[in-house]
Amino acid sequence: MKSKSTQMITEAGILIALATVLSLLKISLPINLQGGSITAGSMIPILIFALRWGLKPGILMGAVYGMIQMILEPYAMTPVQIFLDYGMAFGALGLAGFAKTSFDAMRNGGKAKFSIYLAILLGMLGRFLSHFVAGGTVWAIYAPEGQNPWMYSFIYNGSYMLPEILVTFLLLGVLLRPLSKIK
Repeated sequence: MKSKSTQMITEAGILIALATVLSLLKISLPINLQGGSITAGSMIPILIFALRWGLKPGILMGAVYGMIQMILEPYAMTPVQIFLDYGMAFGALGLAGFAKTSFDAMRNGGKAKFSIYLAILLGMLGRFLSHFVAGGTVWAIYAPEGQNPWMYSFIYNGSYMLPEILVTFLLLGVLLRPLSKIK
């Protein structure tokens, strides 16, 4: 049992490091398009960890990664914003762990199941929703005069999260089968 937990912690450390490096490889969007950035698939290591180890370890690992993101690129205003934009948003990527049993079946020779992709989408949408709530509440003061803060948050977060989700799905479509062979 101790060997499994050592393996899980080791994988978490390596995948957090990989996700951090991938998060530094980014395209920043112009400020006239609301800003934000698209990374080189930085969510993928977190999602893969959640698929391999399940819901609770995935959420915890995602939240730890979120705190590292806050340290590296701090945009911190209030404790609520820190929780929503870092801990909860990146922790939500761990929702992909709902598909652990499907991923395990794929690792044992089964085909990639729809439930895997659905759980991955759930994790990414969970991240978007957490950023959206932070934007509509904490960051609302930055909405242009006369613009609904929730619309502002939707546009801002959607401008980088939608392309980020598409990049993640494209890369995972190529990587998921080979990665499932790792025991």
